[in-house]
Amino acid sequence: MRFGEIKENEAIVDFKIEIKCVNCNKEVPGGMKSSETYFHTDEFKKDLEKFKETYLCGICRDKKRKNN
Repeated sequence: MRFGEIKENEAIVDFKIEIKCVNCNKEVPGGMKSSETYFHTDEFKKDLEKFKETYLCGICRDKKRKNN
């Protein structure tokens, strides 16, 4: 999964973090990618924490869309 903006020809950093759905607590497999310049910023850390606090897995996301 891509995280943040990755510009053309920019170096990419692959990283793995533990992500769990905030609704069902299911752990989501796989790694993430980000640009090298964004990866080393405080903004990246803040955005990643916010992402982890609001992440819904595909099943929960689809249920939410269906109910709205």
